Amino acid sequence: MSGDSDKPRIAIVGAGPAGTRAAEVLVAAGLRPVVIDEAAANGGRIYQRQPPGFSRSPEMLYGFEAKKARAVHGAFDRLAGAIDYRPGALVWNIGQGALDLMRDGDYDRLAYDRLILATGAMDRVIPLPGWTLPGVTTLGGAQVALKAQGVGIGQRVAFVGTGPLLFLVAYQYAKAGATVALVLDTATFADKASATLGLMNAPKTFAKGIYYYGWLKSHGVRLVEGAMPRTINGEGGVTALTWRDASGADRATACDAVALGWGLKPETQLADLAGVPFAYSERQRGWLPEVDAAGRTPLGTVYMAGDGVRIGGADVAELAGARAAWSLVEDIGIAVDKTEIARIDRALAREDRFRRAVERAGPFPVALAAGIADETVLCRCERITAGELRAAAREEVRLAAPEVNRAKAFTRVGMGRCQGRVCGPAAAEILAAALGSPLPEVGRLRGQAPVKPIPIRADAALVPEAKAS
Repeated sequence: MSGDSDKPRIAIVGAGPAGTRAAEVLVAAGLRPVVIDEAAANGGRIYQRQPPGFSRSPEMLYGFEAKKARAVHGAFDRLAGAIDYRPGALVWNIGQGALDLMRDGDYDRLAYDRLILATGAMDRVIPLPGWTLPGVTTLGGAQVALKAQGVGIGQRVAFVGTGPLLFLVAYQYAKAGATVALVLDTATFADKASATLGLMNAPKTFAKGIYYYGWLKSHGVRLVEGAMPRTINGEGGVTALTWRDASGADRATACDAVALGWGLKPETQLADLAGVPFAYSERQRGWLPEVDAAGRTPLGTVYMAGDGVRIGGADVAELAGARAAWSLVEDIGIAVDKTEIARIDRALAREDRFRRAVERAGPFPVALAAGIADETVLCRCERITAGELRAAAREEVRLAAPEVNRAKAFTRVGMGRCQGRVCGPAAAEILAAALGSPLPEVGRLRGQAPVKPIPIRADAALVPEAKAS
C-alpha cells in the first residue's frame, strides 16, 4: 500500500474503552480510521468525561478506576490528528457498506471498507408496577447523572437488582452524600459463595467488589440478599419500595427514587442491520452476534469488540478492542505483533473465567421476569401491559403469537422509540412462560432502522430524488 488512497476506509463506531484501543492499534499500523461516537467526548459510559466547566477530579468521578480512566482518556487524546474523530454523531442505520449518520442536525452517509462495532451495552431491566414513575431510573442512568452532571436521582435512593454495578453505584451515591435507603440484591449469599473460586481469576476486581460491599455495610446501609421487589409506590413521584424478603415476609422502604438493573445487555442493533448472524446464548439469556475470540464476524469486513458483543466490563473491552483491530490489520495484509496478540488472548481467556463466575454470583431472576403482573406496563413507549402480551399468546391457534416478532405485530410491544431495547428481554421471558416454550424458541426482536429516534426528514435528506424535488 503506497499511500492513503490505497488504504481501506475503516470506521469505528464507539469511542469507549474498546473503540479507543482499536483506534490506537490501527493508527500504530499506519491507518487513519474514522471514529464515530454518539457522546460529546470519548470514554464510554464507564469512563464518561464530565462536561466543560465541571472540575471534579478523576478520583472523585471514577474512584478506584481513576488511573484506568486517565489511561483511556490519555490514549485517545494522543490520537488527535491521526484519526477522523466525529463526536456527537449518531449511527442510526447500516446498509450496503455505508453508515447513515446524524450529527448536529445534519445527515450524512459514510462508506466504509472495514467496520469495527464497539457499541457498548445498556442496563437489563425487569418492569415492576410503578417503574414508570418519575424518580425511577436504571442503575446506569443513576450513575450517568452522577458522573456527567454531578447530580443524584434523589436524596433517599433505593438500589434494586443484582451484579457488580448494584453495589458500585450505591457506594458512589453514598460517597457523594445521598442517603442510600436500601440495596436489594435478588441474588443470594449462596450464589456469591459458589462463585468465589472463579472470581479469584481477577483478584483485584474481586477485592474492589468486597470493599464496596463492606464499606456500605460498615456505614449502616441496609443490604438485603435473596429478596424480590414487589412494587414502586407513589403518585407523581416515588414514595416507597415494597419488597419480599428471603423468608417470604413483605417489607416497605421509604425512598424518593429507585434505580433498577439486572446486569447489562449488549447493544446489538447495528450488528443486526449490518447483517451479522446471531446465536442464542444461555449465559446472556438472549441472542448475541456471532463473533469469534479475535473479534471477527462471519461477514469478513465487520468486526466487533467490547460489551456490544458480550458483557465483560471495561478491562475486557480494552483488550477486545485491541484484539479486533489486530485481526483487521492482519486481514488487510499488514504485519502484526504476534507476541502482543498472544498476550491479549491469554488475558481475554482469564477474564472470561472471571466473567462466568460473576454471572453465577448474580444470576438473572427468571421467575421475577416471567411472572410480571398482568397490569404492569411492560412496553412504556406504547403503554402495553404484560397481560396484553400474554393474551396474544392465548389467542386461537391461527392468531396466536408463537414468537416475539409476531407478538410485536399483534400488540406493538417493542415498536416504540426504544425499538425494544428496554422491554425486549422481559417480553421474551413473559412470552416464553405464557407459551410454555424454552426461551430460544420465542426468538428475538429484529433490528430496525432507525435504531434511535431521528427526525423524519432524514430519509429525504439522503435520497437524491427527494432532494431534486
